[in-house]
Amino acid sequence: MTKSFVGAAALIAAFVFAGLTAPMLIAPLSAQTPAAEYKPKFTGDPARSDSEAAALAYMRVVIRAQRQFNKQYDHFATSLPELVHSGSFTKRMVNADRGDYTVSFQGKKDSYILSMMPRQIDATHRSFYAEDDGKIHADEEKQADDKSPIVK
Repeated sequence: MTKSFVGAAALIAAFVFAGLTAPMLIAPLSAQTPAAEYKPKFTGDPARSDSEAAALAYMRVVIRAQRQFNKQYDHFATSLPELVHSGSFTKRMVNADRGDYTVSFQGKKDSYILSMMPRQIDATHRSFYAEDDGKIHADEEKQADDKSPIVK
């Protein structure tokens, strides 16, 4: 092999190696930078993170769907699949896995309980709870219930 071919191959190998390792060198630096501060989605948004905003939005959709279902059938839906096409509740929303949160739903004809539990509870991943009165409660230390503070 000629010296120029070997030199070119070494140069190409160096660029490939640098291209593969550069992201590994940058990743730790970006992991050290503070997380972006949550930007409210609307005036008065009570969420503390994007995950909470999604969980609260889901709860509002279920509450509105239950209100509409009750108005139409004179009782509440007893399961999430029963709510499909009520309000803006879709078939995809029946899935209890909602990203950082898991949905729990218990329905009776005269009432229901909806809760959202984060994978890990902390100040930006509170647990949420709502009943047929439509008020959403939150707790950042344990699973929320009817005695937890109401989300404003």
